Amino acid sequence: MSKPDLSPGDPLDLPLSILEVGLAGRVELITERPEPSGSSFPLSTIPHGLPPYDVDLSFEVVQKYLTDPDWLSIHDFDRSPRSWPRMKDVHSLFHMDVTAPHMDLTVERNAATGELCGINEVLVGHAGISAQNSLSLRRPPGPPSQSVKGSTSNFPFWPGGMDEPTLEQMKAVSDEDEALDFEKDLLTIPPGWKQGMNFKQTDIGRAAGALPLTSLLGALDDFTLGDSSEDEEGGEGRDLAGKGATKEALQRTDSLEELGVTTVSPPLPPPPTSPPPDVASEQWAVALNSNDPVADFYKRIPDLAYKHPFELDPFQKKAVLCLEAGSSVFIAAHTSAGKTVVAEYAIALSLKHMTRTIYTSPIKALSNQKFRDFKITFKDVGLITGDVQLYTGASCLIMTTEILRSMLYNGSDVIRDLEWVIFDEVHYINDVERGVVWEEVLIMLPDHVNIILLSATVPNTQEFADWIGRIKKKKIYVISTTRRPVPLEHYLYTGNSQKTQNQFFLLQDASGTFQTKGYYAAVEAKKERSSKYSQTFGAKHPHGGGAGHDKGTWLSLVQSLRQRDALPVVVFTFSRSRCEQNASALSTVDMCTSAERSEVQTYYTKCLSRLHGGDRKLPQVLHMLDLLKRGIGIHHSGILPILKEVVEMLFSRGLVKILFATETFAMGVNMPARTVVFDSIRKHDGSNFRDLTPGEYIQMAGRAGRRGLDNTGMVIILCKSSVPEMSDLHKMMMGKPTQLHSQFRLTYSMILNLLRVEALRVEDMMKRSFAESRTQRDSKAHEQQIKVLTKTLAGMGEIECTGDLGDLQDYFVTVQELTYTREILQKRVAESINGMKCLSVGRIIIISTDYHPWVPGVILQVSSDASNRIYTTLVLCEKKRGEGVNTQERGKGEKKAPTPDDLLMGKVFRPEGPCDHMLLKLHASDIIYVTGKTLRVHADKVLDDVIRGQTPRYRNDPPGPAVSGVTQELSRLADLPSGSLSTLCPVNDLQLKDLEVVEAVSRARRLEGALRGFSCANSPRFNKQYLLLEQRANLMNELDRLRFLTSDQSLSLLPEYQQRVNVLRTLQYIDDGGAVQLKGRVACEVSSHELLVTELVLDGALSPLAPEEIAALLSCLVFQHKTQCEPRLTEILKEGVEKVRSLAERLAVVQRECGLRESVEDFVAQYKFGLTEVVYEWARGMPFAEIMALTDIQEGLIVRCIQRLDEACRDVRSAARLVGDATLCAKMDAASQLIKRDIIFAASLYTQ
Repeated sequence: MSKPDLSPGDPLDLPLSILEVGLAGRVELITERPEPSGSSFPLSTIPHGLPPYDVDLSFEVVQKYLTDPDWLSIHDFDRSPRSWPRMKDVHSLFHMDVTAPHMDLTVERNAATGELCGINEVLVGHAGISAQNSLSLRRPPGPPSQSVKGSTSNFPFWPGGMDEPTLEQMKAVSDEDEALDFEKDLLTIPPGWKQGMNFKQTDIGRAAGALPLTSLLGALDDFTLGDSSEDEEGGEGRDLAGKGATKEALQRTDSLEELGVTTVSPPLPPPPTSPPPDVASEQWAVALNSNDPVADFYKRIPDLAYKHPFELDPFQKKAVLCLEAGSSVFIAAHTSAGKTVVAEYAIALSLKHMTRTIYTSPIKALSNQKFRDFKITFKDVGLITGDVQLYTGASCLIMTTEILRSMLYNGSDVIRDLEWVIFDEVHYINDVERGVVWEEVLIMLPDHVNIILLSATVPNTQEFADWIGRIKKKKIYVISTTRRPVPLEHYLYTGNSQKTQNQFFLLQDASGTFQTKGYYAAVEAKKERSSKYSQTFGAKHPHGGGAGHDKGTWLSLVQSLRQRDALPVVVFTFSRSRCEQNASALSTVDMCTSAERSEVQTYYTKCLSRLHGGDRKLPQVLHMLDLLKRGIGIHHSGILPILKEVVEMLFSRGLVKILFATETFAMGVNMPARTVVFDSIRKHDGSNFRDLTPGEYIQMAGRAGRRGLDNTGMVIILCKSSVPEMSDLHKMMMGKPTQLHSQFRLTYSMILNLLRVEALRVEDMMKRSFAESRTQRDSKAHEQQIKVLTKTLAGMGEIECTGDLGDLQDYFVTVQELTYTREILQKRVAESINGMKCLSVGRIIIISTDYHPWVPGVILQVSSDASNRIYTTLVLCEKKRGEGVNTQERGKGEKKAPTPDDLLMGKVFRPEGPCDHMLLKLHASDIIYVTGKTLRVHADKVLDDVIRGQTPRYRNDPPGPAVSGVTQELSRLADLPSGSLSTLCPVNDLQLKDLEVVEAVSRARRLEGALRGFSCANSPRFNKQYLLLEQRANLMNELDRLRFLTSDQSLSLLPEYQQRVNVLRTLQYIDDGGAVQLKGRVACEVSSHELLVTELVLDGALSPLAPEEIAALLSCLVFQHKTQCEPRLTEILKEGVEKVRSLAERLAVVQRECGLRESVEDFVAQYKFGLTEVVYEWARGMPFAEIMALTDIQEGLIVRCIQRLDEACRDVRSAARLVGDATLCAKMDAASQLIKRDIIFAASLYTQ
């Protein structure tokens, strides 16, 4: 250890310095030593004089870097970047990635002996493919991180049922692309550029007489360089032979043309309007009788994949047979009938086959419940929801349908091993908002995946299954049963006190018979009590009412059910607040024993042990515990999810005796009760109040009756104020359930996901939707009919339009246009008020028949059907024509071409011989003119005379006096001069001033005036050639109609698709050619509200904000409820809200400009900021108990919104990662972590 240097130092070396502070002359003594680097404490903080200021950066850049180049680093060696010499590694050049082989060897063997005959080299068709360029299942799997959910950069697998292009077709397309005309087809201006290249040859700068090099090179093409003279001679011979053959062929062709032979085919029959008999409609849905027993079930399947502990029902055995055969099935049965048995067998079958099964459900809660049930049964089960991924490598994966749709679009490798997809609650396809998801998934599933559909009973199972079978090109076996394992008895309950607690009136017995006697008894009981109440208390509130009345009703009902041993009971109430009120009305009721109360307390405490101390003291938690200890439960969307799961588990254990629930409890797992009670049969569907539909009633009533425990299930309808109408009850209980309807609609996400894959078209998706199933069902028949009509049209001869028939084509067009114009006018007249008054009984009209073009008639009767009004008219005819002629035979006979005299108003028809009459049923289009004349007729007497004359007994008698008077008046019209019969003008007489009518009247007059100028009608060939021309036109019209039906133009959603594409093109999500751009790829990362989220990310509106502020603003994407509390926001949040609304308004304006119907106000109003303050404070760490004081939204709704908000944060994070915004990506990670805490993200009890 060295001694320290203690030599005395110089006084000047002491670390003493004086610091001048400010401008007042105050100084401070500084005793710090200078640092080894030489820097020391500043001796002056503020210089004398004016305070310093920051120089403008733009001025500094101009002065330093532009005017003085010495400032640039390249002129300053000290500030120039340093470089390091690169180390040479020659051996690295030897490495080369091995490319996939494009050829393969196949062995050729003798089929009989197996002898090796040869080895052939064949082309490998799937070389070089990947998830980014191919839809084939042969492409290599992606990275393990994308194996489950896939990636938005992946292509989906080829959807089953669509015709995948073969190698030959792709080669043919490439050959067509290569067949270019290099003089006409090449573009000189690139897309998006204003100017391009000029490839025209110019002679600028070339000396006179000089030849360009290209001319010399081109001249070499004329030289033939051969090895010997023999080759030259052979070549010349071949050339001469080829030229001669070509010349001869051309001469033959010219000679045929010079012959001028025209073949005139005889008139052909009219075009067929129905498909040919050989084109049979394909039936893809195969109905199986669910009632027939399967006697040889165990012989046909000796080794069952899964053996249930009970004997299967016949419909279950038939479904198992279909599954063993690898067929798809559609099971439609009542609630609790045992549809889950089929799903369980499919899962067991996939385990046996070492494949995978996906079970989809409409709601997340149902997915959690199924996960627990299947996990107990099969062990190898996984769960994938928006925020939870458990055991993703399992053979059976349970998820919501939206997750499966995302996996299909993103090309998840799970689809490779998939054998079964089970769709539970398929009738959820009727949901307006989410029904489209089911259709998308069914369309996008690959061909190797089999489908199992589980649904409640619906009337159109055959139609739905036929649609699925047609788009997937596989048979769908339909097994539908209306049998209930436990029959139901339906009652009306009118009691409201202890005296009337037994007033149950049977309305429908177990056999399904409607009991009108019970209904009238309930009405009488209600009337009797009302009269007694009026006598005692007056007319005020004759039926009782209010909380006291409801409390009496519930107390009497519970007491009666307890005596009848009809517990447990599920009470369906269609309001969350009414559920709470009804439970509070039973504050004095205790349904549990002391042992049951202790078990409830223990189980409740155990389930909530994972919550923090503050969350366990929430008012809803304490209130629910008090209710459960008395055997009462509440279940609706406003309840915390963990509490709903506790209620469900306690109900399944039999510890909840009375459960007040909303409609959502009827969907999902099998939790039956002894009794079901309807608080009311009316509900609010979001727009107005209405009665329950038969499907809704059956779904909820099916929860009554426990299989193996109850002989019958009891369904009770409460009659609090009055007894519902019998017709309403009968329709609800006996009516047919709601049919499955298509809710297919176009979304920007669907369009972008399909546009990024060139092989898939949005039009194909629309064509395969359930909405287009009826129009696409006959597409093959239409295609066959098009071939027949095309062949017929080709076999028709040319129309002679020369000589005296030179203007035949123009005449035909004029006649067709005039006929169409008159039909339009008569339709508008019949629809107008003045026209309906005019076309009344007694009006004389002019029609055209096969025997005369101007036949008068008088209207005797007008139908009341406004959409298809029928005019019963009496018209004149000749006696010989009238005998034996009925209305069906009208129009038959030899057809005659219309001449100008037939089309222009002349003398009306008068029979040459005895006058007769006919009674015709006419439409408005059959009427040519409406005259200004009317007849006073007794229409009833005339009709009676006509009907009397048609009977065999009076057929030969003379007509009655009423008919004779009418025919005489009509015959007198023929005495009028030609053209003098006045007709009513739609514009002047009927006062129809619409522009369309005025133009039609003017057009009709112009066409009528042009008819006299045609001379073709005087030709002797006119009739034959006109009919041929008409027949040809009819064939062309029918062909155009069929081609339209088989084309994309017939799709009902095609206009909306074009409008949405225009929106995407305007916003630059796609380019003019339809290629997806950066904004479009960002939108593909977002699951909902893709346009607004993309604009927020790319506009940079979220990057400057804090994570909690971003989460608060994004709450508008997931919050859809109404609130009366105005949120108190910071200034930054207010600016963010205005920014979001301004972006939404801009998007809405673009949509309106592109033709979409949604108004700007409605589009902006869908983004609600009522939960912004709640989310902001939650992200900042405020406890949940204090959060509830900021809003009137119920706890369960807040939890659901914030859980969905986490999914939105992940979408924004993915979008930010794609555009390279690392700051926003980190902030979204932080925002997701800030909101994922405590009771809102408590793990589900079903997953533990």
